[in-house]
Amino acid sequence: MADLDLHRLHLLREVSRSGSLTSAATALSFTTSAVSQQIAKLEHEVGVALIDRHPRGVVLTDAGQALLRYADDIDRTIEAARAEMGEFAGLRRGQLRMGTFPTVGASLMPDVVLAFRARHPEVAVTVVSARRDGLLERLRRRDIELTLLWDYPWERIEDEDLSLIRLMNDPTMLLVPCDHPVAAHRSVGIGTLRDQEWIVRDEHPVADVLRRVCRDAGFEPRIAFAANDYQETQGMVAAGIGIALAPQLALSALRPDIIAVPLADSPTRRILLAHLANRRLSPAGQQAASVFRSTAKRMQIPGRSTRTT
Repeated sequence: MADLDLHRLHLLREVSRSGSLTSAATALSFTTSAVSQQIAKLEHEVGVALIDRHPRGVVLTDAGQALLRYADDIDRTIEAARAEMGEFAGLRRGQLRMGTFPTVGASLMPDVVLAFRARHPEVAVTVVSARRDGLLERLRRRDIELTLLWDYPWERIEDEDLSLIRLMNDPTMLLVPCDHPVAAHRSVGIGTLRDQEWIVRDEHPVADVLRRVCRDAGFEPRIAFAANDYQETQGMVAAGIGIALAPQLALSALRPDIIAVPLADSPTRRILLAHLANRRLSPAGQQAASVFRSTAKRMQIPGRSTRTT
């Protein structure tokens, strides 16, 4: 049996409802001849007669009645599919899966999730946190639809498989105890800190930033402590073990006994939103991208950034 034409099934339903080919043609804005031809083609597709012609109209054969029941089921299924797709398109249901990394997972990402859920409460939101390579792997496996990424001027992300949106710049800050000589400065140059001891995130990009800025200023940093995270870094700074560098977005929970001072001429990392270039974003993904942009813009308005001097 040939593939069934859904339009002909719809026509069969109208013929059954109206009781004549002419009435069905009028209801569907067809000619009677066109309706007759389409019914004949449908009968050829299924291999049996579907209607009996009488002087006062037509009636469905037993085969026609049986096929009409299937046609009704198909029509209900299609309408249900359209309604469900409408719910996804209208963001009344569905799922949004996103990726983040720790420093924005405690700052930018929570604001985005809260704003998105306020607008679209029926969409389930899932967020995974990982380092950059892990996020890129999940993105390529399509485990996530959108992810936050970062890069520095000397290590730009250049990948033709990715579509990148620059959300904001994240400046490098200097962390010092409240009683440190530079704590009251509006900004400080790295060259004035050559005699200091430093706390670094071991095997972390901020350690590379420290080495680069110190070498550009003509000295090697003396490392006093290798911390596991920024909270431990802040604790060691407060204890006077050394001073440290940190991206501004990593300081959403700044201890009251340390100060974040802008570092003059410091490298700034870009915060990026990425998705696969060959993957069309879902309606939820499109709305989330818009929320990311508006939230990032709002965070960079003066007076809304992380507390500094």
